[in-house]
Amino acid sequence: MVTLDDVTAAAERIGDMIRVTPIKASPGLSRLAGGPVWLKCEHRQETGAFKLRGASNAAARLSDVAGVTTASTGNHGRALAHAARQLGMPAVICVSRLVPGNKLAAIEALGAEARVIGASQDEAFEEARRLKRDEGFALIPPFDHPDVIAGQGTLGLEIIEQIPDAATIAVPLSGGGLLAGVALAVKSLRPDIRIVGISMERGAAMAASLEAGRPVQVEELETLADSLGGGIGMQNRLTFAMVRDLMDDLILLTEDEIAAGIRHLALEDGETVEGAAAVGAAAVIAGKLRAEQGPLVLILSGQNIDPARHAAIVRGER
Repeated sequence: MVTLDDVTAAAERIGDMIRVTPIKASPGLSRLAGGPVWLKCEHRQETGAFKLRGASNAAARLSDVAGVTTASTGNHGRALAHAARQLGMPAVICVSRLVPGNKLAAIEALGAEARVIGASQDEAFEEARRLKRDEGFALIPPFDHPDVIAGQGTLGLEIIEQIPDAATIAVPLSGGGLLAGVALAVKSLRPDIRIVGISMERGAAMAASLEAGRPVQVEELETLADSLGGGIGMQNRLTFAMVRDLMDDLILLTEDEIAAGIRHLALEDGETVEGAAAVGAAAVIAGKLRAEQGPLVLILSGQNIDPARHAAIVRGER
């Protein structure tokens, strides 16, 4: 199991490898939510997404390996490529055909190989497992790994330090690494804080798994929140149970609602984010998330969206 001590150790270990990201008030969302809303600007992380925390923590604990590999919808792969370059390790990032081209280019720009395998993250994972089995690479999964979860939990520590009276934290939910880490960290220090997971209606594997009471496979569908795609793993060891036990509420969003979140953050708050990062704002705009119990923190998890697509969404041309 992952503990608060693991998270605090991760914070010390990766202190020189990541940024402490800023937090800012959102007047417009605060009016809509009926209370103060804060934006945790994790999209300003070095690689443009929170994934750098978990990838850096996991990679920094390795020794005597041929390199590192993973399967990723984009942001974890980019983060692992960055961490590997910092540590002087080769990296092969396995991705499916659904991963946007701008994310592939970003991985390769960091000196890693982006290997396109199959039509789903599960298929890409098979190649990562082969690299581990046959070539001696260390496989660092995007979420279901104790060091990755502990690294993501450092974001929770920052939020508590920046907004000590936070009442609710809204967390984009996919495989559960971010939510598990943040919830573990903040609830260990402030058990009263509500953790709300937010995902899309189209192909949300964790939501379907929670409803079924066990990990299930879900067809991956194209969505504006592409970073929230992918399965949680049929042999999930950690994040399914942690999300089930630590999350207080779950919100699912339509594609139009996600687009509205992207648009609002760009036009009203001056923040360019990808669909997965906009789900908190989207939930507020849709009237599905309120701040009446106290300060609401929305995690803006990443900014790695194709610029042309972002511009079209902001113009209302989705």
